[in-house]
Amino acid sequence: MSRRELIRIAKRNLEHLRAGTQDQAEQIHAVPARNYFDRERWAQEMELVFRRLPLVVGASSELRTPGAYLATEILDTPLLISRGHDGVLRAFFNSCSHRGAILAPEGSGVARRHTCPYHAWTYDSTGALVGVLDADDVGPLDRSCFGLTELPVAERAGLVWVYLRREPLVDIDTFLCGYGDMLEHLGLADCHVAGRQTLNGPNWKVAYDGYLDFYHLPILHKDSFGPQMSTKALYDRWGPHQRVTAPTRGFEELAELPEDEWPISKLNSGVWTIFPHVSIAAFDANGRVYMVSQLYPGAEPGTSTTVQTFLHTVAPSPEQAEVMVQRMEFNFHVVNDEDYYTGLRLQRSLRAGAKDVVLFGRNEGGGQHFHRFLDQLLQTDDADLAALFKAAAGV
Repeated sequence: MSRRELIRIAKRNLEHLRAGTQDQAEQIHAVPARNYFDRERWAQEMELVFRRLPLVVGASSELRTPGAYLATEILDTPLLISRGHDGVLRAFFNSCSHRGAILAPEGSGVARRHTCPYHAWTYDSTGALVGVLDADDVGPLDRSCFGLTELPVAERAGLVWVYLRREPLVDIDTFLCGYGDMLEHLGLADCHVAGRQTLNGPNWKVAYDGYLDFYHLPILHKDSFGPQMSTKALYDRWGPHQRVTAPTRGFEELAELPEDEWPISKLNSGVWTIFPHVSIAAFDANGRVYMVSQLYPGAEPGTSTTVQTFLHTVAPSPEQAEVMVQRMEFNFHVVNDEDYYTGLRLQRSLRAGAKDVVLFGRNEGGGQHFHRFLDQLLQTDDADLAALFKAAAGV
């Protein structure tokens, strides 16, 4: 079913290519400029978006083996994701049950146990408390009641999602609106983590707007990869999640082949965005490389952090490592020195009161859909959250 959907989308690309057209929204959409810097609005987004929805924290391939773990922090929430010795993936607050100290330092690896650096209380890969220093002196303690505090976690399409609250308001499949089946065609579960780097950027929406925007590619990126890119964009949606493609001449090759021979590398091209904070883009580099950009709001409305995780279809080797260094340096330059440099300056001008609204043209339907859904989400109560996503999916 999902492959047929990819073929349908590819055919639509061919039609637009031959006609020289692109998707067009009904009208230009105006977004209040204050939405990008207003502190009250930003606080609502933190609570009603990022603390209510599942967030991508990493790749399944990094957590394949028993004992594999990832320690990270999102919105001041310390997280520990661990593949237990029983094969089950779990997520926890990265906080010792004794006095709350951060248990594992930020990073990833494989460990049978995690020992608190404060008082040496020890937990196994399932989060169970298995060791208490000087237990007799501490006093009677039911260790089964003092394991690490769990958070909901889910795996789909080679990605790992974690909720920043103990009880989820919407399950992962309802949240994905059928998009998970489409993401499976990227083959991320079979990739290898080849590198990771972090960038600092503007307000999270300024940054996210760019991931949905092909209109700027040949202009802003004229000195990097822009000259080969089209300004035209086609948008396909699964609830709030969107895939962006362009009607480029590469799709003409498909017309010469039977549909069952259309290569997946052509069918799954484009930029795949996962609401509210992820963009996945593919590159060819001795195999295929996926750059998974995880965008997190910063400590202030005007700041954000982006973690770029690079997933490679080819197993790591010295030769591949050199290729990846070059690819990562190039992408850091493109996003940091072109996209986010422009975004930070854009944000300063809006904060100064230069404009009352920002515009999304009829050719920028992806940005229009993002902002409309975001507005709707901020007006939705907890009890109605699942219904919102079901309605967005047409269920």
